[in-house]
Amino acid sequence: MQSDDARNTADADTKYWVAFTRIPSIGPARARTLEGAFGTMEAAWHASTDELRAAGLDRRVVAQVRERRPGIDPDGEMAALHRQGIGALAWSSPDYPALLKTIADPPPVLFHQGSFRPEDRRAVAVVGTRRATSYGRDACAALVAALASSGVTIVSGMARGIDGIAHRTALEAGGRTVGVMASGLDMVYPPEHRELARQVAASGVVVSEHPLGQRPSPQTFPRRNRILSGLTLGVLVVEAPHTSGAMWTVHWALEQGREVFAVPGSIFSPASQGVNRLVQDGAKLVLSPEDVLEELNLSTLAAPVPMPTQTATMPEAAPRPAATAAQGPEGDLLSLLADDPRHVDEVCREAGMPITTVSSALTLLELKGLVRQVGAMHYVRTREARSLYRSASRRSA
Repeated sequence: MQSDDARNTADADTKYWVAFTRIPSIGPARARTLEGAFGTMEAAWHASTDELRAAGLDRRVVAQVRERRPGIDPDGEMAALHRQGIGALAWSSPDYPALLKTIADPPPVLFHQGSFRPEDRRAVAVVGTRRATSYGRDACAALVAALASSGVTIVSGMARGIDGIAHRTALEAGGRTVGVMASGLDMVYPPEHRELARQVAASGVVVSEHPLGQRPSPQTFPRRNRILSGLTLGVLVVEAPHTSGAMWTVHWALEQGREVFAVPGSIFSPASQGVNRLVQDGAKLVLSPEDVLEELNLSTLAAPVPMPTQTATMPEAAPRPAATAAQGPEGDLLSLLADDPRHVDEVCREAGMPITTVSSALTLLELKGLVRQVGAMHYVRTREARSLYRSASRRSA
């Protein structure tokens, strides 16, 4: 346990750690060099050119430090963070996440809104494509709800698609979630996730290695993903094509010795090509939350909420929905749709109805939230429709 004097020294040094994040060439490796050479970052901040060279920095880096340092006020940096309700944890802080410290290149400073808790060591990263299919959205929501309700902290990247679903589902389940951003915490990306970031910070924590004002870039996203995996015991990939950014998270996870989990998908779906290959290459195939909990030795946590039953196709003899929301042609079409996308022409042939009747009925079902068009005139049944179908089936039994 760190003594009070050591803690106070680390806290006093934080502003200099933060100041160095304003100098682009001072990354994890050079920060370690400076800390090792000078003992504190305050001493490194005030070091002369000759002292910086003697510490092991090359001429180009020393020149950048000399150029940038006069325009950076360590106290002003901390005041700006405080005004926005943002904290900073240097890796010398006892509050710095223990799992993240174990990776090869942890961020020298972790900016945060919200606070970490001891239970966040039981964390799983959930990642996937920004263009999730209906199947991917449903699988992500079902698994995350079960894991979050069992006490697992859900970590994701605040992006569109699977990331956003993972964060929202964890919040709805009353669980902990951590958002890792590829920009400064004042530059939420995508912009429509500002409210989501606020909600995550209110009950969990949002983090970044970047100072205020840093915009996301093609370089910051892959680097962000090492933090995603580094904060966790394992990475769960729900849906990802070969070129998905989620594959970067898998790359980092393997380097860091984290477990990799994969939810299988259709062999015909481009969105599942990457994740199916992960299964082929040895990732742990996940069909239920228990697959994750058992592999990570977390089975002693609270029992997860059971996943909803998913039915890929309905038996021919199954009773039609009796609810008034889907009767006549609508009910007939609803019984023909399932979780796998079906083209409108295929539905027409199987229903034996003209395209005008089918199009009209599908439009009404979309308005009622019972079906969803997932692109190129392919339709799937929504979770609401499955609930309706099961309720009607029980009433008819």
